[in-house]
Amino acid sequence: MSPSSPRRPVSPGRRRFLAGLGVLLLAGGLGLRPGLATASFDPSRLRQSMQRLYGQQGLAVLEAWFALLERLRGTPLQSQLREVNDFFNRRVRWVDDIDNWGQEDFWATPLETMGRGQGDCEDYSIAKYVSLKQLGVPGNQLRMIYVRARIGRSQITQAHMVLGYYQTPAAEPLILDNLVPSITPGGQRTDLDPLFSFNSKGLWAGGSTESRADPLARLSRWRNVIDRMREQGFI
Repeated sequence: MSPSSPRRPVSPGRRRFLAGLGVLLLAGGLGLRPGLATASFDPSRLRQSMQRLYGQQGLAVLEAWFALLERLRGTPLQSQLREVNDFFNRRVRWVDDIDNWGQEDFWATPLETMGRGQGDCEDYSIAKYVSLKQLGVPGNQLRMIYVRARIGRSQITQAHMVLGYYQTPAAEPLILDNLVPSITPGGQRTDLDPLFSFNSKGLWAGGSTESRADPLARLSRWRNVIDRMREQGFI
């Protein structure tokens, strides 16, 4: 997890990944209210929300998530990253938004993702981001990264989102992904071309964004997720 030595040659993959995320476009909390800056939640409200929306089956997953967080508090960062990544990769089935929500592009809260037990790449990434913040990982070390991913032998390219852990702002991120179970440095993910990244503090992008992946257009969905999280019991 230690940052790469400045004397170490920079691999093309690492250079490509860092270049895609290198410019801070927007700072200051993305226009969000400051509540998410300190990760917290109200267990009773979350239980009530889950019971109302998804019943006992959803409650069982929520309790497993509570237990995961309790067990991981104070453990080494590597364990926290690995187990949070595994928790959602195992328990959430990938389903396209149009089949899951009847919408082309819907971003779910962690409660909605756990309650349905299914979601797409944005839902995995948001749930992992929120979980790691609950464990005390600083928000400025976590970013959701929008990428173009080359899938399978045919190398079909599609929009995708992963979660990145950055030891320092300029560091190569470690990638938490639902497509690849292992946590891997970004430079080794030659199947991913980064477009932009964001968290609750800012938005970063390189020069390769395209209209379908307009970072500013995506922020309304992120703000909507935050508002629904507050309604459900995340504070």
